[in-house]
Formats: sequence, C-alpha cells, structure tokens
Amino acid sequence: MRILISKLGENIGKEVEIWGWVYRQRVTKNASFLIVRDSTGIVQVVFKGESDAENTSIESSVKIRGIVKEDKRAPTGIEVEGKSIEIVHKAERFPITKDQSTEFLLDVRHLWVRSQRMNRILKIRDLSLRYFRDFFYKNNFWEVHPPIITKTGAEGGSTLFGFDYFGDEAYLSQTGQLYLEALIYVLERVYSITPSFRAEKSKTKKHLAEFWHLEAEMAWFSNEDNMKLQERMITYVAQNLAENHAPLLSNFTDVNRLKKIKYPFERMKYDEAVEELHKKGFEIKWGDDFGTPHEKALTEELEKPLFVYDWPKEAKAFYMKEDPTNPRIVKCSDLLAPEGHGEIIGGSERIWEIDKLMKRIKEEGLKEDNYKWYIDLRRFGSVPHSGFGLGTERFLKWILNLEHIRDAIPFPRTINRVYP
Repeated sequence: MRILISKLGENIGKEVEIWGWVYRQRVTKNASFLIVRDSTGIVQVVFKGESDAENTSIESSVKIRGIVKEDKRAPTGIEVEGKSIEIVHKAERFPITKDQSTEFLLDVRHLWVRSQRMNRILKIRDLSLRYFRDFFYKNNFWEVHPPIITKTGAEGGSTLFGFDYFGDEAYLSQTGQLYLEALIYVLERVYSITPSFRAEKSKTKKHLAEFWHLEAEMAWFSNEDNMKLQERMITYVAQNLAENHAPLLSNFTDVNRLKKIKYPFERMKYDEAVEELHKKGFEIKWGDDFGTPHEKALTEELEKPLFVYDWPKEAKAFYMKEDPTNPRIVKCSDLLAPEGHGEIIGGSERIWEIDKLMKRIKEEGLKEDNYKWYIDLRRFGSVPHSGFGLGTERFLKWILNLEHIRDAIPFPRTINRVYP
C-alpha cells in the first residue's frame, strides 16, 4: 500500500511503498542514493549494492519498497532503506541544472513548477484562497461566477483585450465587478475568484496581463464599512497562515512578520499622501495616480498595510461615488501592502443613483449602449453599495516577500511572455 512521504515519520521501522519522482541521484561503488519527491515532501532512499536504482535519471517516476528509518544525517532526518524499485518511466536528460538564468527557467516553466520552491508557493496560494473563502463564508457571502467574455470595460478602454465574437466586438474581462453588482440585488453579499485580463504595457515586478481576481460586492455598505471588511479579511488570512502553516512559510519569510498583521490598519487621505511624498522629494501634483516608487516610499517602513483613501475623481473609474461634501473626490481606497510591495486591493463606494451614473458615463465618453444593463440596476430597486478587488498574486508576493509577481502564479502571462 502506498504511503505519502509526509507520513513516513509515522511508520518508523515498517516496510512501506512510496511512489514519486527522482529529485536527486548519486551513485557510488557500494550504493545508490536517491532523493525522491512526491507532492507532500522529499526523502532519501538508499540502495546498497547493485540495484536498478543505478539506472534511473532525474525526474524518472518510480515505485519503491523499503524500510523506514530515522537517520539524522539524511536531509529530512528520515531515510528509507531501499529493498526494490520499479522504474515506471525513465526520464530523458533533465534540462534544468544548477544556476540557470531566469529567462531559461521561464521558458521551461512547465518543468520548473516541479521545483520545491514552486511546490511550496502553490500550496500557500491554495491555502490562502481557502482562508479567503472561509472568511467570506463566515461573513454571510455567496460565491458567484461572473462571465469572462464581456461587452463592457470597467477600468479603461486602453487596457482591454478585444476580439471578434461571432462578428461582434467583445473583450476579455478586466473585472467581474459590474456583474457582481447585479447579483447583490438577489444575494446582498457576493464574491468571486476569477481570471482578469489587463492589456497594460507594464514591465514592473507587480504587473501581470492575466491574474486571478478576488472581488466582492456588498449591498448597504459604505466605503467605511468596505475598508473595515478588507482589513478584517486580510488579518484573518494572514493570522491563519501564520498559526497553521509556519514550517511552509518559513522557507520564504519570518512568520512573526505575518503575526504583526492585525487590524486596524493605518489610514491616510490622498491629500496627506501627496504631502508626504513631497516631503520625500517626489514631484507629484494633486490628481496624479501613484506609481511603484510612490507606493514604496509610503510603505517601505511599515509592518501593516496602509489605506490611502478619498482619491481625486479624475484618477479613478467612472462608477465611484463622489464625496457629497467635495465633488472633486470619490469615496474609494487603495490598500497598499507594507515594505514597498504596492497596491493589493482597490475598493470604493459605487454610484447608485441613475442621474449621477449617467453624468459620469457621459463625462468619460463611454458608449451608453454598452452599459444599458448596468444602468438598469439603478432603475429597479437601486441600493447603496460598495465593493473591492484583490489581486491574488500581489497578495502572495507580499505575504511571501517574493521579489517578482511572476513567481506567485504557475504560468505567468506578462507583456513579453505567453509561453509555455
């Protein structure tokens, strides 16, 4: 009966069978040493004397029978004394060797995902999404599934991926937000985790052309309610990861770093942020959006995320609600991760009055016909509401303190990469 490598410690002294792949191989005159991996971990297997273990190669798939032993000299403190080996498939010479360039590893990403580093990142990615879902479940949200093919853009026409849709023009979704807004009228609190696409010609360490978007919309929520929900959500996920998965996280970051992530988060009005940037020597004028250097300057010394809120209307999307006391700004916020990792969440209170929405659509020069259904939402039982979108990969980049966002997703799509 097969035993997972992670369970070998519970089977000391027993004969077991493990299935996996040869991760490392060393053959001496008297023995063959294999490091074997499966999805749960790695273990050293030693075959004394002659055996078929000599005929394996890196990434060959194998079935091995042997006795589990404790050995402090082994990489994991546990070793298997090999008794028999079945080579299920002998791999050709593996192209990845030590000290390969980043570009080469991206070219062979389909093979590099087998590395221990990617194994751990993908597990933490999955665990994070489980905790996000658990948070939403505990807060009375319903998971929904907006379309990926759409006629409308929400974040700006210049960043849309367009294509021919049976003779009509359509786009890959930048966000599921507008459709989530439609669903609050039936479920009140909804969220989705879907791919989003942005045709931004950006080569920064935090941009992807295709990313996984966690979005939520809430009826009866103000922007203040929105920010409070976001900080509780981030705290919930960070604390659960730190408490339950410290060994996995320790390969990337100090777990105590995550334990410090507790709400409430610091807040700063856009006006105050501009003043702070001026003090730090940046030439930025009121109304400008922030770039990576600005976000880094505001957060590089922080331990917890920072809300920058009440942004100029001209810097944000058409659907954001104006501040009733100052029509030059909108009720929105960006949540900036500490240590310079940049924006991870964008959220706002949405315009819910039809006359104000029509005014903004005209001001932005958008095609009214493309938004007829969205405008209808303001005709039939409209309600104050707010929502936000979180970039899953940006969140992981920050949590794991990764240098580049491309390591937070199995197969990154960037401005210069669509293979493999």
